[in-house]
Amino acid sequence: MNSEITMDSAIMALVTEKRAVGYKYVAEERVLIRFQEFCHAEFPGLDAPNRASVEAWVAAARQRGVKPSTLQNMAATLRELARFLGRRGVEAYVLPAGTLPRPTRYVAHIYTDQELASLFAQTDRCHYHSLVPFRHLVMPVLFRTIYACGLRASEARLLRVDDVDVNTGVLQIRDAKGGKDRQVPVSAPLLERLAVYHAALAGQPGWEWFFPGATPDVPLTLGNVDKNFRRFLWQARIAHGGRGHGPRVHDLRHTMAVNNVRRWFERGESVNALLPILQTYLGHSSIGDTAYYLHLTAESYPHITAQVQLIVGDVVPPVTQGSRHGD
Repeated sequence: MNSEITMDSAIMALVTEKRAVGYKYVAEERVLIRFQEFCHAEFPGLDAPNRASVEAWVAAARQRGVKPSTLQNMAATLRELARFLGRRGVEAYVLPAGTLPRPTRYVAHIYTDQELASLFAQTDRCHYHSLVPFRHLVMPVLFRTIYACGLRASEARLLRVDDVDVNTGVLQIRDAKGGKDRQVPVSAPLLERLAVYHAALAGQPGWEWFFPGATPDVPLTLGNVDKNFRRFLWQARIAHGGRGHGPRVHDLRHTMAVNNVRRWFERGESVNALLPILQTYLGHSSIGDTAYYLHLTAESYPHITAQVQLIVGDVVPPVTQGSRHGD
């Protein structure tokens, strides 16, 4: 074994390598640090993952009730560390594929037009609260922006004031998934809302984040977004299946994509030609991620299944049977 390489130094080197090629590697770093701390406590002196430490770590995670999907992600990160060490001549245990239970695939909830109308109506009724003084201004615009622009929740909540150009109607999305930036043009109705909202907060001292949290200089947290969203769902009488079952905020992004594909079919437009535009708009790294919405559209609107089949083949596999899940 290469005695010059310790687990601590290997973790630092792996994180540095990943970020050098464009990965954020934030959640993964946290996983590695937790594993490192676990080994220091339970397997002192261990310089590389071995079978005993990995299996004990997995068992401890299961005992804590970690979800299968989260456990899969944790295990994938640990495999990266083991392979990183292996390439440097250090023997390390790689957890075999198939060892962990496969998580149940989440099937996106595509909101109906009525559900969207009811949801947004409830955001409009959001009232002032002294602990979150901008909430009643933020919520109606935040969720409409997520839907209308097909944004990931973090892309919306981490918009800075300068990222929203209310003159040209363009959002600057920075350091999104995969470390990519992109520009997203907005529709005229949304631009009008953004401009009114901007004018309402423009005089606030220290206004840094376009959708602020408790104060203008801190952004909304994902927990805050989800908490408000669940309240709006309940008020709109949209059933929620509990944790892991949705509907989720992220399903607004899916719904936006599906509604666009549906309209293209209904208007007789060239879906093949328009998919790359949707890919760019959503910030997908490959057209395959965007093509997922062809399958999802056929599932949600069976009357256009025949049209979808002309593009994707003779069979459109149901989303529930393992077709690719867009992000």
